[in-house]
Amino acid sequence: MGLLRCCLLLLLYLSCVFCLPTGRNSICGYKSCPATIASMLNVHLVPHTHDDVGWLKTVDQYFYGGRNNIQHAGVQYILDSVIDQLQKDPARRFIYVETAFFYRWWKQQSQSTRRIVTQLVDEGRLEFINGGWCMSDEATTHYSAVIDQMTLGLRFLNDTFGECGRPRVAWHIDPFGHAREHASIFAQMGYDGFFFGRLDYQDKSRRMKTKEMEMLWRASESLKPPLADLFTGVLPNGYNPPEGFCWDQSCDDAPFQDDPDLEDYNVNEIVHKFLNASHKQAAFYKTNHIIMTMGSDFQYENANLWYKNMDKLIKYVNALQAKGSKVNVLYSTPSCYLQELNQANLTWPLKTDDFFPYADDAHDFWTGYFTSRPALKYYERLSNSRLQTCNQLEVLGGSKSTSGPFGEGDSDTMRRAMGVAQHHDAVSGTEKQHVANDYARRLATGWAHCEVLVSNSLAYLSGSAAPRVFCENLNISVCPLTEGSHKFSMNVYNPLGRTVRWPVRLPVNGSAYNVTDANGKAVDCEVIAVSTSTQEVRRNRGYAKNELVFQAQAPPLGYSTYIISRVQGQPPSSSFKTKSPYVIQNKFLKVRFDPNTGLLSSLTNLETQQTIRLTQNFYWYNASAGNNKESRQPSGAYIFRPNSSDLFIISKTAGIEMISVYNTVQEVTQRFSPWVSQVVRLYDDRKELELEWTVGPVPVADGLGKEVITRFDTDIKSTGYFYTDSNGREVLERRKDYRPTWDLKQTEPVAGNYYPINSRAYIKASSSQLLFIYLYPKFEAKQDEKCQLTFVTDRSQGASSIDNGSMEIMLHRRLLYDDFRGVGEPLSEPGEFYQGLVARGRLLLMLTSPDEAADVHRPLAQGMVLQPLLSFQDGSPAASMKLQFSGLQAALPPAVHLLTLSQWDKETVLIRLEHQYQAKESKTHSQPVTVNLRKLFSTLEVLGASEMSLGANQWKEDMNRLNWKNEANSKPLPPRARDSSPWEVTLNPMEIRTFLLRVR
Repeated sequence: MGLLRCCLLLLLYLSCVFCLPTGRNSICGYKSCPATIASMLNVHLVPHTHDDVGWLKTVDQYFYGGRNNIQHAGVQYILDSVIDQLQKDPARRFIYVETAFFYRWWKQQSQSTRRIVTQLVDEGRLEFINGGWCMSDEATTHYSAVIDQMTLGLRFLNDTFGECGRPRVAWHIDPFGHAREHASIFAQMGYDGFFFGRLDYQDKSRRMKTKEMEMLWRASESLKPPLADLFTGVLPNGYNPPEGFCWDQSCDDAPFQDDPDLEDYNVNEIVHKFLNASHKQAAFYKTNHIIMTMGSDFQYENANLWYKNMDKLIKYVNALQAKGSKVNVLYSTPSCYLQELNQANLTWPLKTDDFFPYADDAHDFWTGYFTSRPALKYYERLSNSRLQTCNQLEVLGGSKSTSGPFGEGDSDTMRRAMGVAQHHDAVSGTEKQHVANDYARRLATGWAHCEVLVSNSLAYLSGSAAPRVFCENLNISVCPLTEGSHKFSMNVYNPLGRTVRWPVRLPVNGSAYNVTDANGKAVDCEVIAVSTSTQEVRRNRGYAKNELVFQAQAPPLGYSTYIISRVQGQPPSSSFKTKSPYVIQNKFLKVRFDPNTGLLSSLTNLETQQTIRLTQNFYWYNASAGNNKESRQPSGAYIFRPNSSDLFIISKTAGIEMISVYNTVQEVTQRFSPWVSQVVRLYDDRKELELEWTVGPVPVADGLGKEVITRFDTDIKSTGYFYTDSNGREVLERRKDYRPTWDLKQTEPVAGNYYPINSRAYIKASSSQLLFIYLYPKFEAKQDEKCQLTFVTDRSQGASSIDNGSMEIMLHRRLLYDDFRGVGEPLSEPGEFYQGLVARGRLLLMLTSPDEAADVHRPLAQGMVLQPLLSFQDGSPAASMKLQFSGLQAALPPAVHLLTLSQWDKETVLIRLEHQYQAKESKTHSQPVTVNLRKLFSTLEVLGASEMSLGANQWKEDMNRLNWKNEANSKPLPPRARDSSPWEVTLNPMEIRTFLLRVR
């Protein structure tokens, strides 16, 4: 391990030697912090700019300053100007956050400019904060994509500036609510603190009164303190300067006019105003240090304006110390401010929940963006799965993957596109339409590069260089190769570390097919007519009359090949009737429909004999136009505000177009209206019920914007409790009209109870009922008290439980007004045919006991996030072709997930192994589990391993974080017990461990 570390350090040095001056003498980080005065109020001025990686303009337009008619902003000029001004006074400081922009700027600079910047970084005068590719959204992002985009940015800073480029503070000043899992990720990446600007107005008011604007956030119930503990501070003015002290070219505040002969001499006025602002702010914080964010959106294009006035502010305010003033102003950074708080040695309040939902006023809940732009949200999720596959196959295919029979491929383009997509105005859906289009275009371009890499790798692994086709529109039954070919093969690549079975649906025009697996064994299959709703959605993009349906299986981290041939002169598959025409069932589930309404009526788990009443329908909330008595706030891209709590039912009945019962799958096709339909599916060997919904174009000719939901009503006595995941990892308990941290005054009974779900949510009997059963074991529990109904989603969405035993999930939004939060246009997506966006997605439902639920929904949710990749080759495969492959020697234990496998450099790969269960979540799997790194891969020989921080920008053994006292009196943990050998890696519940492996 020591030898590998030396080699890696040498590689790091060689990668930076040409961009760094010789004889570096670094005094960055906490060592570079300016002196403060213990007996005074120290005001830390933090010069900064907040540069959205796309919002009103695209990333390119923001960087170059294009389309300034939309918004005046040019990031390249900001960095040019700031670097120039920092050189003029060694006391000046600046922080920069968005690595996606800095990376672009750096590539364009001369060697002399790079040397200047490196010196500024080494001296702590230019400091990188946060350091991810972007400042990610916290509600609609999946933890795996967040870790990836942070790693991308942090690696560039590390490779370019070494230790002085490593951020010590997380900085999420603009995201619209804050997830507990994000704080856990930051803590595990080695950050010492976290600052943000937005929290609920009621929460902020209470915290200001009690001086709890700064706290210790315990961000995991499973990781032992302080592994996921993170000091967290709420910035007093969001991310803006105090009122009256903005000196950017975009501002109107008066500059210092300090010539005494001037009629408009205003030094005394500005100084007095600043002293008042400082003392007012200090009243809400515990120490004699306060922070002021001196900057805002895309400011500092002319940095001279800011620095000239801040120089004078520091000069004139500090001059009053000679007259008895107790205020000391200084240039500073968030890191230096954090160090002073740490040295104060105070006891800080403890936070254990999250900061959702966020409201900035009584009727202004930012819960609409949980669902805004549902198609983009799905495309981002699908792109994440494709990126992981691309990364894995780059490793498994070696050098042949990037340069092979299909040309030059790369994973970097997709990695950067996904990094941009995590931005808090990207996957969140809160950007202008042309910017949303640009995000999607970037993802498509990234996949085009990865597609070449994947084709090369599969050609090498399989021994077949025949052309390979990837069908992008299988969800609407479009794939020209399968539609027209009489014989073809299908490769199913599985990015998970366990064997998966996956239902495959291929568009075809034949009436009968034979399917054989990699071992030549016949596979049961059916030919089913393409549904009417699918034909309506795809229009003229495909011509398949039928779908070929079968279950495919692929080994862990590997592929399996299926050979499909059309059978001539054979009749199509015929469905058979069930005992009841309104019941479908397999050996696990029985699903009943009401014959009078066509709606779902009950769900039975046949293994446990649990039955619940289950009714599902589609509704819409009338989106506020901002014209009712209580508030002028309309619904928009950010804000969900129904005009009332009333739901408008789309149809009281569902027209059942078809009940198809086959050996492999049973389907009920429901139509609720011309713009809402659904297929309810039950596959033969699966324990979950699949609901494929199609919504849109949402009609607005009646002048009403609509927030479309599907709601499930059950007889489970949930009594206001429901559960949602945090960025796809740990689950948090939610309660209607309640916040754990303060006494909520609920002003929006629907929007104020909405939370983000990233992969799953569930309802079950309330804890009070379960406690009663525990205290009185002779009491015979009713069915619902043993039941948990879990919902697994294919993208991030907003959800709530407004009524007892119900769960509603928002699927689509189409609105007619802007919500006055900056985007400047209503959320009304045109769709491909400019009639309005049609969204299609899947929900998976599981009915289990609460004790068994985790063992089922965890792997199911992972399977939705990391879906198998299908590719096709025309004709028969060559006899020499390898039809099956696994990159692992054996499947990983059920509790272990291979979170990351990617090429780091020519001889090393980055892996992350994750324990995917919470402590006490599963009787079976919530235990420590050990994995042998040397016995992990089938084609890679592991020669050495060194453990890294979660962000892979420092060695784990060098990761030392600041310690904080807290109300729970938690003492720091002793050092982690060493693994039994360099190769035996033990994972505890919810632990992620990151390694660089030297491989051959």
